[in-house]
Amino acid sequence: MSTSRHVAENFKVGALLSFVGGYLDTYTYICRDGVFANAQTGNIVLMGLRLTDGEFREAVHYLIPILSFVIGVIAVELIKWRFNDAPKVHWHQLTLLVEMAILAAVGFITNSRNDLANILVSLTCAMQVEGFRRLNGNAYATTMCTGNLRSGSESLFNFFKSKDSTELRKALSYFGIIGIFIIGAGFGAVITRVIGLKAVFLCIVGQACALAVLKVNGNDNCSDE
Repeated sequence: MSTSRHVAENFKVGALLSFVGGYLDTYTYICRDGVFANAQTGNIVLMGLRLTDGEFREAVHYLIPILSFVIGVIAVELIKWRFNDAPKVHWHQLTLLVEMAILAAVGFITNSRNDLANILVSLTCAMQVEGFRRLNGNAYATTMCTGNLRSGSESLFNFFKSKDSTELRKALSYFGIIGIFIIGAGFGAVITRVIGLKAVFLCIVGQACALAVLKVNGNDNCSDE
């Protein structure tokens, strides 16, 4: 049975953006003060810890990337609202272009302003999470793995229970995305240790490839077998 879905949901786009997600995590960890800029749960926990200890200035340090993440989500919703019916360019494409511009700026920020670099990376990751939320119709994330791991495990159990091949395909898609995230993290570690701050530019290549997939297909739908 064939189901028609927007090209932004296909595995090629998800794989490219998951590679970027893993890459960015190791990039910020290795050369931007040991921060994982993709996920905000750690920042929220640390902010709560600092507040409990009465270290209010340190708490603000963790609040800033959290607010940046919120702004990134809102930015994508604004782009979607403004350009949802645009005839020449799709809002997914505009979202990627903005992300690419932000990461290009990050590559020129020195270590003395790692705080600014991490804020911008958090903004980019929020835009990616909000803009690309479905893989062949199923919810997923390209910048973190916990939800994908849960969904993949659930689908695998459902396959063993029902022998439904659709559930197996879902599980393999989720685990494939996780595997590509890990590969991206590995590449990020190697390239960042060699190139340093400019290593972030490779993420732009991955995003450009995803943009090319979207551009070639325009606003068309793709079929998921």
